[in-house]
Amino acid sequence: MTIEVKNIGKQFGDFSALKDINLRVEKGELVALLGPSGSGKTTLLRIIAGLESPDSGSVIIDGFEANQMHVKERNVGFVFQHYALFKHMTVFDNVAFGLKVRPKAVRLPMHEIRERVMALLSLVHLDKFHDRYPSQLSGGQRQRVALARSLAVEPKLLLLDEPFGALDAKVRGELRRWLRRLHDDIHITSIFVTHDQEEAMEVSDRVVVMNHGKIEQVGTPEQVYHQPSNGFVYDFLGNYNEFAGFRDDHGQVQLAEDDVWEAPPAPPSLVSNIRSGWLSRYPEITQAIRRVVPGVAPSLKTEAVTATKSGAKKPRSMRGTPVRVFARPHEMFVTKTPDEDHQYIPVKVVHINPAGALAKLEMERSGGVVLQADIPKSILDSLSIRRGDQVFVRPKNVRVFE
Repeated sequence: MTIEVKNIGKQFGDFSALKDINLRVEKGELVALLGPSGSGKTTLLRIIAGLESPDSGSVIIDGFEANQMHVKERNVGFVFQHYALFKHMTVFDNVAFGLKVRPKAVRLPMHEIRERVMALLSLVHLDKFHDRYPSQLSGGQRQRVALARSLAVEPKLLLLDEPFGALDAKVRGELRRWLRRLHDDIHITSIFVTHDQEEAMEVSDRVVVMNHGKIEQVGTPEQVYHQPSNGFVYDFLGNYNEFAGFRDDHGQVQLAEDDVWEAPPAPPSLVSNIRSGWLSRYPEITQAIRRVVPGVAPSLKTEAVTATKSGAKKPRSMRGTPVRVFARPHEMFVTKTPDEDHQYIPVKVVHINPAGALAKLEMERSGGVVLQADIPKSILDSLSIRRGDQVFVRPKNVRVFE
């Protein structure tokens, strides 16, 4: 089943829940609607299901206008966040409910209902629990019962509204992987709502990022994470560090912060003066120097020049178009000895979490702003970074938004 929404709008009083939404979901796709609370995700899902009516626009199901179609006619399975299981029914009866209440003319014989229900319970790994009641199951098991119940009526479209939101982190992770495998097996067109970025990235084929009733970006998990269309998408999809910057007349982006550190230029050396030809105006002096220091020649390629690392603040001024500069924690370079080829920010290490392959650092700038960096544990050890140390950081891979 393909789903297409065209120019969908929805108002609740003075509140605009959806504003001119356009989206197409292909047959067999698993699409995540991702965004903060109030962004319109659940409203869009309910309109597709037929539980809400749009104020404007159309829902197209397999090429047919569905605005006037009843919920039952849309052949949709809906999974709610809080399971909505019948407490007085066993697991088997909960899953079989939709099949048993069908009109007699289209109702399956009881032995076929039993076969289908037990096959579904086996699919969700709950066939051994068919005679238990919801109160006897864990949260993750109850959610799988709810999913099996929605699949029992053989829907062409599966809609899930925050399906794992009520579960603890470990169970959520297990169910995410399980749902991905299940979808790969049955290939049912599916749309699920979530505000969990990791969940959307791990499970879906495509992610629809929503904000204030609008779609900000649609793309694969890799596209929306690595190629965000704007600052909101970048902000919403994970931790980040933000800097003020400017784009100069040559199109180069530079930091524009009061505490940016740059190595002061080294004083010209005797060797560099000779190489640059500055003394060419005084051939007698040049020849005299070469007689005293015969190894010095214009073709010399190396200089033993070390810049003074004073670390003094060098206030920056905007010399171009102001921009917002973003960098993920893993895109930060950390050192104790800054080089003279880059801009650095001096920071104080206030917290270190060394667990795992990447050590997580929290570092405070002079104005109190905290920066985050994820660096390999081996680098943390080699630099001997400790809490309270002063280090220098710079973004080594940035996203820029004007």
